[in-house]
Amino acid sequence: MNIADYKQQLGEHGKDTKLNLSSIFGNVDTSGMTPTQFYGTALALAYSIGYAELTAAVQAEAEGKVEKNVDSAAKLAATLMAMNNVYYRFVHLSTDKQFAKMPAGLRMNAMANPGVEKADFELYSLAVSALNGCGMCIDSHVGVLLKHNISAQAIQQSIKMAAVLNAAATARRIG
Repeated sequence: MNIADYKQQLGEHGKDTKLNLSSIFGNVDTSGMTPTQFYGTALALAYSIGYAELTAAVQAEAEGKVEKNVDSAAKLAATLMAMNNVYYRFVHLSTDKQFAKMPAGLRMNAMANPGVEKADFELYSLAVSALNGCGMCIDSHVGVLLKHNISAQAIQQSIKMAAVLNAAATARRIG
C-alpha cells in the first residue's frame, strides 16, 4: 500500500486530508527538503504516530528513494523524541523550576551519530517534537536547524507533514 492507496481508504470526512496528502507527497521536489530530509521526516512521523497502515504507506513511498540508514535514523528520532518530548515538556510546563536545574539523566548517546547528517536528524526530530507538543524541544531543534542553514520553507514543510500525517491516521482510525 502506498499513499495513493491509503488516500482511497479515507472517508468523506477525510476529503481535505486526501488533498493535503496529495499536495505533500506530490511536491517532494519543491518542498525545500532533500529526499533524505523529506522521506526521513515522513518515516519518523509515521513511526511516532504508530498507525500500521499509515506506516506501511509511507514506507512504500520511501522505498527506493532513500538508503536504509535513513529508515534507521527515522526510527531513532521517533524513539528518542518519544522519551525527550515527555521529559522536556514536563520541565517546560512545570511551574516548579527546580526541575529545569536538575540533570535529565536520560541516555541519548545515539544522537551523536544518528547515521545521517546532523541537520537531517534534527529535522526529523523537530517534526516529531511538534507532533508530540514539546515547545522546549521545538525551540531547540529550530535553533540548530537555522544554524545549519536549513530554510524556513523546509522547517515549515516538516511541520505541515506532521499535521497532515497525524490527520491521515486520525481520518482512517475513525473510519
